[in-house]
Amino acid sequence: MFPNSSNLGRPPFPPKYQQQSTFFTEVPLNIPPSLLSHQQIIVPPFHFRTAVGNIEATAVTPVVTLQPMTYGSVSPVSTSDALTSFQGRKRQSQQSVPDDAKRQRIHSRDSDTTLVNQAVPLPERRRSFPAPISIQSPVLHARGSPALIGCVPPLQDTLFPHPTETRLPVAKDELSQQVLELFQACRQQASDLDRKELCRTELQREIQLIFPQSRLFLVGSSLNGFGTRTSDGDLCLVVKEEPIPTFFINFNTTFQVNQKTEARRILSLVQKLFSTKLCNYIERPQLIRAKVPIVKFRDKVNVDFDLNVNNVIGIRNTFLLRTYAFIENRVRPLVLVVKKWASFHEINDASRGTLNSYSLVLMVLHYLQTLPEPILPSLQKNYPECFDPTMQLHLVHQAPRTIPPYISKNGSSLGDLLIGFFKYYATEFDWSHQMISVREAKAVARPDGIEWRNKFICVEEPFDGTNTARAVHEKQKFDMIRVEFAQAWRLLQDKKDLNCILPLKAAKQKR
Repeated sequence: MFPNSSNLGRPPFPPKYQQQSTFFTEVPLNIPPSLLSHQQIIVPPFHFRTAVGNIEATAVTPVVTLQPMTYGSVSPVSTSDALTSFQGRKRQSQQSVPDDAKRQRIHSRDSDTTLVNQAVPLPERRRSFPAPISIQSPVLHARGSPALIGCVPPLQDTLFPHPTETRLPVAKDELSQQVLELFQACRQQASDLDRKELCRTELQREIQLIFPQSRLFLVGSSLNGFGTRTSDGDLCLVVKEEPIPTFFINFNTTFQVNQKTEARRILSLVQKLFSTKLCNYIERPQLIRAKVPIVKFRDKVNVDFDLNVNNVIGIRNTFLLRTYAFIENRVRPLVLVVKKWASFHEINDASRGTLNSYSLVLMVLHYLQTLPEPILPSLQKNYPECFDPTMQLHLVHQAPRTIPPYISKNGSSLGDLLIGFFKYYATEFDWSHQMISVREAKAVARPDGIEWRNKFICVEEPFDGTNTARAVHEKQKFDMIRVEFAQAWRLLQDKKDLNCILPLKAAKQKR
C-alpha cells in the first residue's frame, strides 16, 4: 500500500529500512509495527513556523528513539522502587487470585466467546495514577510492563503469547441472541485495525518530513471498542510550535491552533503532500472546511480516513470510551446495535443534521448510568486521576488499564436493555430542559450558553463540555429522530424481534 510496504502482510518498516534509516534509531527489530503508535518519542527542538512557511524546505530529520512499552500481561524485568510505585498497592481482593487469572485479558483476535462475567470487584481504596515518568525511569526501558489488573485490554494484545477470550453476556432470550449475533458479525476485527494502523504509521513517517515535531494518533471508533468492519479511521495530527526544553515531547502542551486559519493551513499542506508525493497510495484527499476542519481521504485498501489537527480531546475521549466499552460486558453489543439501527434509519449523519456516532455512544452510556440500578458508573468521578484532562498525551492510553470491571446488580438482558433504551428517549428524557451528561452520570439542566441555544438535542462532551449533538439544529430533523425512537420502542416491545427495526441479514452483509 505504501512505498515501504508492498502488501499488507508485511510490516511497514522492513529490517533493511530500519537499518538504513536515520529517522528511526535504536528500534529493536522485533517490535511489532502496531506498537509504534504508542511509543515514547525523543526529538530535538524544532520551531513549527519553519515547516508551515514552506513545504518544499529541507526537512530537519529528527533523531527518534522508540522505547518498547509492551501492553501485554507480562512480568516486569525490573523490581525497582519506581516500578513498585507505578503498580500501586495490591488490593486485598487480588492477593488470593491465581497467577493464571491475573493474566486474563479481554480480547481475542477474531472471535468473542460467550462467558459469564467473572470480573473482580471495585477497589476499596482508589489508587493514584503515577506522576509523569522521567527519562531515567526503568519503566520506560524495561521490555515488559507492570502486571496491572484491569478491565481495559492492551491495544494490540493479539501480539502476545497469551491471548484470552472476551467475556460476553449470556443470551437467554431470542432478542438478546440477535443482538449478540449482530455484534459478533459486525464488530471490528483485529485485521481491520491492523490495516488502519499500517496506514497511520506510514503517514506519520511522511508527515514528519514536513512537521518533524509532530505525531499522528489513531482515535475514535477504531480504538474505543465500538468500531465495526466498516468504521472509518479517525486521525489526529498533533503538532507543536515552540522548542522543547526537555528530551520528551510533552504533547500535553500542544499549542492551540485556530481551526479556521492555522489548522486549515496545516491541513492544506497535508493535502498537498497526499495529492503529490503520496498520490499512488492515497485517493481523493479533500480539505473539508468545517468547524473542525479535516482532510478526508481513502487509502488503496479502501479504508476511509478523516484527519484533523490538534483536536486532542478526541485522543482523551477515545480512551474514556474504551474504558466504558470494556468495563461491563453488555456495553459494546448494545452500542453497536444502536449505531446500526440509527444508520439504517438515516439518523446517524451529522452532515445531514442528525446524530453523529459519538453522540449515539454517549446516549447509550448515559442511559446505562441512569437506570434505577445503574449498569455503568461515572468513570470521571470514580477515577479522576485516570481521566485528568491535563494528563500528558503519551500517558493517556495507560491510565484505564488500572481500572477494574464494574459489578452491577442489574441483571437485565441485552434485549430488555435495548427496549429500555428506546423507551427512555421516547417517553422519559426531557429534551427541552435536560442535557445528557456522561461525566455526571445523570441528566442535568440545559446550560444557557450560546452553544446550547436553539439546539434540540444537548449531549455534553465529557472533557470540554461542548455539545456533541450541535448538528441537530432543525426541528424537522429532531422530530424525525424522536419518531424513530418512539417507533423502535413500540415495535420491539410488541414483537421482541430485532428484525422489526433492523433487517439483520442486510445489516450483517453490509457490516
